[in-house]
Amino acid sequence: MKRIEHGLEALIFGSRWLLAPFYLGLVLGILLLLVKFVKTFVGAVGVVISGSGGEAMLAILSLVDIALVANLLIIIIFAGYENFVSKIDTAEHVDRPGWMGHVTFSDLKLKLIGSIVAISAIELLKYFVDVRVANRDDMLWAIIIHLVLVFSGVMFALMDRLSGVKADNH
Repeated sequence: MKRIEHGLEALIFGSRWLLAPFYLGLVLGILLLLVKFVKTFVGAVGVVISGSGGEAMLAILSLVDIALVANLLIIIIFAGYENFVSKIDTAEHVDRPGWMGHVTFSDLKLKLIGSIVAISAIELLKYFVDVRVANRDDMLWAIIIHLVLVFSGVMFALMDRLSGVKADNH
């Protein structure tokens, strides 16, 4: 019976590798974002040269938006892979990010919601830059969604803080 239990546990432990293709897919997603970034950048050059200040700002904000999403994917890939699949053996690499290997699942949740809030803020800023053209209902929904995301982020942080205090007291 102990051999069956050990075999089952080894199978369950090894199943974490089924997540690896998901992270590889996210790496390919960053490649797709790079293509989108280049297309947006090329379009932004013309807008910055010939457009108004507001149009130039919107074009640049679109680039920032894409970069934030790519950063979010990197955080998810690195932290998710290290937390759920295997350690990434780059400890001696000079370019290894300082946070890598130290991001817990709780930290990952907070970084994720923080990035989503930042992306939402950029989208909201796009409405405010071109407020005269913005659809009032769309802008209202963008504000509501942003506030819900901010509230969710605060609640995540509060829950983590409360659970950390509770764990420290035991």
